[in-house]
Amino acid sequence: MNPSFSSYLVNDVFGDPGVYVDIRWSRRALLFDVGHIDGLGPTRLLRAGEIFVSHTHMDHFIGFDTVLRVALGRGKTLRLFGPPGLIDNVQGKLRGYTWNLVDGYPLTIEVQEFHAETVRQACFRAADAFRLSEQPVQPLRSAHRTDGFTVLEDPMFTVQAVALNHRIPSFAYSLEEQFHINVNKQKLHESGLRVGAWLKDVKEHIWLGRPDDFRFTVALYDEHRREEREFVLGEVKERFLTITRGQKIAYVVDARYDEENEAKIVALAQGADLFYCESPYLDIDAEKARDRHHLTARQAGLMARKAHVRELVVFHFSPRYTGQGEALEREAMEAFQGF
Repeated sequence: MNPSFSSYLVNDVFGDPGVYVDIRWSRRALLFDVGHIDGLGPTRLLRAGEIFVSHTHMDHFIGFDTVLRVALGRGKTLRLFGPPGLIDNVQGKLRGYTWNLVDGYPLTIEVQEFHAETVRQACFRAADAFRLSEQPVQPLRSAHRTDGFTVLEDPMFTVQAVALNHRIPSFAYSLEEQFHINVNKQKLHESGLRVGAWLKDVKEHIWLGRPDDFRFTVALYDEHRREEREFVLGEVKERFLTITRGQKIAYVVDARYDEENEAKIVALAQGADLFYCESPYLDIDAEKARDRHHLTARQAGLMARKAHVRELVVFHFSPRYTGQGEALEREAMEAFQGF
């Protein structure tokens, strides 16, 4: 299976936390947390139209200015999602600059912050000098998991979250593909068809739940001509596609290890293909980790094991362990593998 999501840490394991998820074949990406993100570069930042913020401690949010500078003057909408207070934090960032020369700029920033039962929404437009524009409050959509809720619902995937205890709410996220669509290129070739943009339209029809008898027309090209051709969705699915389980990624940062947080994390990450989990401390320093409302590497490994994830990636190591990264990874993997 060629995965739909290609993900990686924004920085090394001792750097600011963050995960970049490239959605293949769509020129679109998702960004989880915006700490120091200069290494991503403008091209990748411009693809990341949706940003999911765990909380606004400096190492998770200082990169908002970088995103803002890259996006200014671009005809795009930037969408941020996160915990209570995010709208005020974004407004505070925007108020730190003078905007008298951006009235012709097309940038719009939409922010949603999630409370216990409601979602507060706001919009900031460059054309209006980024003044706060409050939007109607919406009810929170439950994810039917342990205190979980839906943050973003896209035809292709869903982003869900839980609020963890870090003395303040710190959001953990899961990204889950609705299902995965594999294209049999050999069968396409045998039928005289080429791989192309028309297959993206086919996938869109399936994600949107079109019935098998749905008919659609696509433009097919070769080196000599352009041809309009009608297809029936069910026939395309039967002849050229295989639909399988969707990919899942979980992202957890900055949370104390306690019974409530553990239950939320295990439920959120259950069955994930890839589990990114903070591990700032070795277990010998578990008391310090608890005092600082963070996890140890062993605790991350234990939760990954309980959640039956396929792969664990630990990161956000404390600088006190500089040069001991392998020890943190080893401790996490031993707990994950049950040694």
